[in-house]
Order: sequence, then C-alpha cells, then structure tokens
Amino acid sequence: MPIRAVCFDVGETLIDETRHWTEWASFLGVPAMTLFTAIGVIMERGQSLRRVFEIFQPGMDPATARQRRAEQGWIYDFTEQDLYPDAIPCLTALRSLGYKILIAGNQPLEAEAALSRLDVPADVIASSAGWGVSKPDPRFFAKVTEAAGVPADCIAYVGDRLDNDVLPALDAGMKAVFVRRGPWGWMHAERPEMERAHIRLDSLLDLPGRLAAL
Repeated sequence: MPIRAVCFDVGETLIDETRHWTEWASFLGVPAMTLFTAIGVIMERGQSLRRVFEIFQPGMDPATARQRRAEQGWIYDFTEQDLYPDAIPCLTALRSLGYKILIAGNQPLEAEAALSRLDVPADVIASSAGWGVSKPDPRFFAKVTEAAGVPADCIAYVGDRLDNDVLPALDAGMKAVFVRRGPWGWMHAERPEMERAHIRLDSLLDLPGRLAAL
C-alpha cells in the first residue's frame, strides 16, 4: 500500500530539546552538564526520564515540577529556534506532495498549543497527554491510525528512538522511519534491531525522496 500519511514524533525529531533541558537544570539547581550526564545514565539503564527529577529532587515528578515552574511564571513553549532546521522544509515538502501530516509524541498537553503557535504545516497535532496514552503503548499507535484516517500500513511514523518509535510502529503495522539525532538517536543507531526500520535518515530533508522510493 502506498504511504498516505506521515506522523512525526516531537522531541529530538522536530524539536531540539537542548534549551528545555538546560532550563530544567537551572530549575533543579544543578549544572547543565550534570543533568545531561544523568540523562545519559538513565538512558543506558533503560529507565524513564522521570528519574531525572527524582535524582535531584527526591519525590518530585514531572507534573509537580511543571506546576511549580508555572507558579513562577513559566509557560511551556517552543520557539522557532527550537525547531531543527530541516523540520519545516520537510513538513512543507511532504504536504505539497499530498501526504497527510500528523505530529504526535510523548508530550504534555501544552505541547499541542506550543506547536500550533509555531504555525507548523500539519493536519493533526496531538500529544500523549491529550490522548491519555504514551508510547510505546500500542494504543498510542492506534490513536495515530485513527487520527490519520487511513490503514496503518499506509502510515509512516518518524522518530529518533528504537524503543518508543521504530519497534512499536512496526508492531502497529506502520512503516518505521528513524532519524539519527539527539541522545537516543545516536545511541540507538548502533543497535542491530535498527536494521528493521524501513528508512534510516540523518536529515529530514531526505525523507520525501525516500518515501517516494519506498
């Protein structure tokens, strides 16, 4: 079946999260390098990033942390500088070719409005919080299929992780597209299971041509 819809993950696929995590380091009261090292250890252990908050402020979870920052006047947001340079050109090119574009990742509900404010060229913008289910749960990918309005085998899911993106997308019957960037992207690129991805990229600019060939 031809690909008719393309769904993109958010963090480290379309959005460079460096600024966000640097600001979280400041909030948690630790140097950025310390926080980034902790993230690397958590990744290597296969643990949830929720551990970051527990390590530096025991008992704190992401929701409580966001609430405390909001009380200080912080607003969850993305800026144009947070977008990877190839993000908008890729989305624009795919849309012009007739693909339905979706954006859906493991994000808080506020991410939907933040992406909308950037006026990204997408037909659907969703979040795990909005759907009430997170990757790699199969129900998340069922939501993607429902939102796309086409069969799963007509959907390409694009992400930077093997565990949250490539493997569950394949299990859902979708075409899996891996983009090598961000900490997970570089680490997961070395895993043999990554050979199962239908497409492997270093730049989203190559995606339209690769989808056409696929």
